[in-house]
Amino acid sequence: MSTATEAPPGMASATLLQLMWLASPALPIGGFSYSEGLEAAVHAAHVTTEAQAAGWLVQQLHLTQARGDMAAIAQALPAWLGGDVQRVQQLNGWVLATRETSELRLQTEQMGRSLADWLRNQHTADAGRSAQIRQLAALSGQRPSYPIAFALATAFTGAVAQQALLAYAFGWAENMVQAAIKAVPLGQSAGQRILARLAREIPAAVAHAESLPDDARQAFSPLLAILSARHEHQYSRLFRS
Repeated sequence: MSTATEAPPGMASATLLQLMWLASPALPIGGFSYSEGLEAAVHAAHVTTEAQAAGWLVQQLHLTQARGDMAAIAQALPAWLGGDVQRVQQLNGWVLATRETSELRLQTEQMGRSLADWLRNQHTADAGRSAQIRQLAALSGQRPSYPIAFALATAFTGAVAQQALLAYAFGWAENMVQAAIKAVPLGQSAGQRILARLAREIPAAVAHAESLPDDARQAFSPLLAILSARHEHQYSRLFRS
C-alpha cells in the first residue's frame, strides 16, 4: 500500500517535482501575460459569464491544444531523447507555421526563448546534459517555440509523454483561468470551478494528443484567429494576446 508521501506509481519523486515546477505559473517565462484570444472574446461579448468562460476554455483545450501544441510535444519528446535534431526542427517549424496572427507567433517565440534561457541557466554546468544543451543551441537559431522547448524541459526530467502532457495542460489551464478571472471578470471561486472542470477534461485531451500522427495534427480554429487579429488592434487590453 502506498503512503501519502510516495510519488504516483511509475513516477520518481524528483520527476514529479520537476513537472510541478514546469507547470507552475511562477516559472519565469511570461505565460501570465497572455490570454490566447480570450480577452478579445470577452471584448466581443462571446464570453461574459462563468459558464461561457468554462465552455470556451474546454473547447480551446480540445480543439487547439490537444490537436496542435500537445500533439507536437508528444512527438518532440522522443525526438529530443533520441537526439533527432532534424525531427525536432521539423516539429518546431510546424508549430511556428500554425500561428495565424503576429501576437500568437510572438507569444510562442517569447515563451520558447524564455524557457530555453531558463534551461540553459539550470543545466549549463550539468555535464550529463551536454548533448541536449547542444541540441537546444542548434534549435535556438530557428527560434524555439514554446511547445518544443517544453518538450526538451520534460526530457530533462525523465518523464514519459503522458506525464509531460498532463503537466503542460495543467499549467496552460492555470494561466488561462487566471486570464478569465481578470478579463471577464470572475471571482476566485468561479475560477476554481472552471479549473476543476478543465482538470476533468485534461486526461482525455492528453490521450487524444498522444494518438495523433503527423498528418492528423492541426491548428484550425477560425474564430480564434479572427479574434486574435482583432485583439492586436484592440483599444484597451490587459494581455499581450
